[in-house]
Amino acid sequence: MSLAGRRVLLGVSGGIASYKSCFLARLLVEAGAEVHVVLTAGAEAFVGHVTFEALTGTPVIRSLWEPGQALAHVRVPKAVDLIVVAPATAHLLARAAQGLADDLLTTMLLATTAPVLLAPAMNDDMYAHPAVRGNLATLRSRGARIVGPVSGALAEGPSDRPGRMSEPAEIVRHAVRALAGGGPLDGKRVVVSAGPTREAMDPVRFLSNRSSGKMGYACAEAAWQRGADVVLLSGPTALPAPDGMRVERIDTTAALADAVRRELPEADVLIMAAAPADFRPAVSMPVKRPRASGPLTLELAATDDILLGTRDARKPGAVIVGFALETGDAVTKGRDKLARKALDLIVINDALEAGAGFEVDTNRVTLLDRAGGVVEVPLQSKAGVAEAILTAVEHQVDAQTAVSRATT
Repeated sequence: MSLAGRRVLLGVSGGIASYKSCFLARLLVEAGAEVHVVLTAGAEAFVGHVTFEALTGTPVIRSLWEPGQALAHVRVPKAVDLIVVAPATAHLLARAAQGLADDLLTTMLLATTAPVLLAPAMNDDMYAHPAVRGNLATLRSRGARIVGPVSGALAEGPSDRPGRMSEPAEIVRHAVRALAGGGPLDGKRVVVSAGPTREAMDPVRFLSNRSSGKMGYACAEAAWQRGADVVLLSGPTALPAPDGMRVERIDTTAALADAVRRELPEADVLIMAAAPADFRPAVSMPVKRPRASGPLTLELAATDDILLGTRDARKPGAVIVGFALETGDAVTKGRDKLARKALDLIVINDALEAGAGFEVDTNRVTLLDRAGGVVEVPLQSKAGVAEAILTAVEHQVDAQTAVSRATT
């Protein structure tokens, strides 16, 4: 998650969660941002300004009345790319919603034209209060982005209701997305499939494969961070559902095919990173067959090819991305699939190559596009590979947009 070259104003208001804002400041700096911190008087009761100056390397502005800073309340918010308020207490949210300018931070919120990201944090009963929910609705209607809160431990004890501030890494993730506006995927509907499917032999056993879903989830995350409206169609995985996108859990290849067909009419991009089973038991037994019954012979039937089945249902101008995991001669086989399935882009890798394929955190792929372009993506993390894939997708989106404009 890169914020290289970006200037971020971090506003910290007076709640116990302000200690986590120290970690947030550090993560923003590590992501490449130039971070300027504004503390409210309440925040300074919890965390001192020297801590933030040490973490960010920039002086902390603490008051409207600091000598030499007479215009800081206007100058600073106009010079930053993003304002993040974490924690955003109930008191801060109320003042911001009313448009008050009674301290440095609220004044800066009025003076900025940059995106604003708020991370609420408070007691769970306070967060549930209609006044707080109304203030958040008002701020959303004015364009503010909200991350969290989540359930979990509060200062007064554990809670299963929201109130706890989102973790710093999650706030950084939303900050990256907030600054992604204007790119080729901004506001586009991107549908990503991920993980394996399961084909039942009986109520207990199934046929599947070794897909972990990591590559598909990384692609969904990369698309989301670039501003896309992401729908993730996930087979059975151990991965947590990413925040900010719609996740639909599926089990069988047929269920995945149905989900893809439902999403296609609105999909600007379809990334088929899932590894659906190619075969299923011809007959699924209604009860578990005990081992004592002796040897078992299974008759297998081919499942439907999902991408082939989408050719007539695709949205005009949609970018369709396939994956080809092969064992030997992967590029030749992938090129055949690119043409046969009428894809815009195909991601090819070899399951036998060390460090690539299933059940690992790295991958090495070759990208082929329908115009004959070839991109070799070296072995790296699947997150890094996903960034390369989404960059190639953006090129395809740009090309489709150019064609559409030329024909109109």
